[in-house]
Amino acid sequence: MWLIISDSHDNVEKAKKISGISKINHVDHIFHLGDFVSPFMVQYFLGEDHEFTGVFGNNDGDMLFLQKKAESLESRILRSPNWVNVDGKKIYLMHEPRALYPAIASQIYDFVFFGHTHRLIVKKFGRTIVINPGESCGTLTGRATCVLLDPKNLETRVIEL
Repeated sequence: MWLIISDSHDNVEKAKKISGISKINHVDHIFHLGDFVSPFMVQYFLGEDHEFTGVFGNNDGDMLFLQKKAESLESRILRSPNWVNVDGKKIYLMHEPRALYPAIASQIYDFVFFGHTHRLIVKKFGRTIVINPGESCGTLTGRATCVLLDPKNLETRVIEL
């Protein structure tokens, strides 16, 4: 199971819930789509029982320290946009959705994950599943969310934090 999260914006109260959600749902990979903001936030998404991949957002502060914190547990935070292969799936990751339509139109990705807009989206376009998990901070919309994704059967579930 994968957990997809974005726009945590220093909301420690909501971020602390991720560990429990991950354990209950047997999450083996967490993806964060940017706007951690402060370097101390990354600790809430890292763990020895799962892998972590993130991208930087437009509000992330000390990117060097964020990266060093992630690397301490052999995790990675990449520049956005970027792509990775995880469990045989090709994933396009970005914070700002500047390349959203070309990524979808290419149909070369199994998944396109993005953040920035704080709007929850889970939709399939051809062979590509597009996910914006909304905002995990709950500040703009009043709704703090993340998305669970089973990469084998492609089922998704929105979780309220």
